[in-house]
Order: sequence, then structure tokens, then C-alpha cells
Amino acid sequence: MKKIPFIKMDGLGNDFVILRDIDLTEDEIRAIGNRKTGVGFDQLIVLKPSKIAEIKILFFNADGSVAGACGNGSRCTAKLLMDEMNKDSIIMESPTGGLLKGKRAEGDLISVNMGQPKLAWNEIPIKEDQDTLNIKGISDELPLPVGVSMGNPHAVFFVDDINKINDEFLSKWGNYVEHHEMFPQRVNVEFAQVVKPDLIRMRVWERGAGITEACGTGACATLTAAVRRKLSNNKAKIQMDGGSLIIEWDKNHDIIMTGTTHTSFKGELYL
Repeated sequence: MKKIPFIKMDGLGNDFVILRDIDLTEDEIRAIGNRKTGVGFDQLIVLKPSKIAEIKILFFNADGSVAGACGNGSRCTAKLLMDEMNKDSIIMESPTGGLLKGKRAEGDLISVNMGQPKLAWNEIPIKEDQDTLNIKGISDELPLPVGVSMGNPHAVFFVDDINKINDEFLSKWGNYVEHHEMFPQRVNVEFAQVVKPDLIRMRVWERGAGITEACGTGACATLTAAVRRKLSNNKAKIQMDGGSLIIEWDKNHDIIMTGTTHTSFKGELYL
């Protein structure tokens, strides 16, 4: 039996178990993610040595699958490491080899530069060459979504009344869209209402995790989609079930994500 130290953190209720320099099987990841018999998480974060940054981050979903990116997880990791190193900024290597730049912002907020969103059909990816601003072929019962990749794929649906997107609706359509043949790597699903140009209300179904309180890359994708649709400013508050993030698509075309983090507890796993 392995004894493994861990830290439990969250960003707006989007929760993570953080481990260091370990390799786990899918069964072990699912066991840790079980909220009755394990610790429970939306994503598992494993920190590895990096040759190009201060740390490399790997992300895994609760079903054991690999995640290409995790915005709130990146902010939590940045906060953890900056506190340990007594620094105000840090550079982290993403699972895809890109660099994520974290820093302390106003008050106790943490910002991460998530890089430039990818908007081409084959970068998201979707299965065929079509306009990612209005992806056709999903369902006649849903509005046409906007496709965005933030290192992981997203489909953003804009609605007139977010209050109609209850858990039953989100479970039904989130699961349907996640596994739709249009998305060969599956997809994260956001439903969003633009309340005003600098305020967007959003709910999310995460690929491999289901309904979550918040999603950092989902917030980034939603702001990107809203700007592309000319529905919002390039900086807006994205309000989710667990709280809000400030997302900015800056003059360098990078997405900057800023919000709070929280450390819940530390412990040891036995696998």
C-alpha cells in the first residue's frame, strides 16, 4: 500500500487534489476522485519537474481521463508554489508544453496568463471544417455554439435566460454535447447569458467531471466566445455557481484569468 501526501484546494468551488511527482493508473485516479470512498475532486493535479519552467503541471479528470488544461487548477498551483517559494510570480509548464505565467494580483487574488485561445476547427478540434463561431450539426433544440480551445475544447452556448439552465437541463444536454460525434476528443460545455457587456452568467458541464461549481478555462472560453460574437467587452466578470472570475482578452491576444483560491486541507492517501 502506498502512502501519498496530498493537498486539497479549490478555486470558486472547483476543487482539486494536488500530488507531487507520482505516476498513477486510471483506476487509482478514479479511487482518489470518489467522493464517498476517496477524497473527491473535479480534477487531479500532479506536479512534475520541468526543464523549461519552475514546475510542470499534469491534469486528470475524475473519470481518470487526461485533461489538457485547467484554469482554476493552474491558479491554485500558482498560489501554492508562490507561497512555498516566497515569490510573487511563477512560470509553470502546461501539459501541452506551453508556459503559464502566474502572479499575485490585487489583494489575495491570483492571476494566470492562459495564453492565446485557439479558434480554428482543427485546433479545437471539431470533426469537420466549418465556422467555429456558429458550429452546426449539434441539435435543433439548442442554439449554435461557439467553439474555443484553451488547451482543452469548449462549446459555448449563449442563452437568453440562464435561470432556465437548471441541473436537469445541464445534465441532459451537457452529457449529450460532451459525447457528440462533432467533438472527437469530447468537449466542455458552457451555457452563458450576457447580462451586460462586462458581466456574463455561466453554468458549466466539464468533460470527464460533469456539473461543477466553476471552470477557469470555461470562463476564458466564454469571454472569448462573447467577444467573437460582439456581445461583450474584452474584459468582463464571469459569474459561475461557485463565484466569479475576471477574464481579459488583452492587447497581446492572451487570456488573463484572475480570482480567488482556497486551501481546504492536507492529508495522506493510502492506495
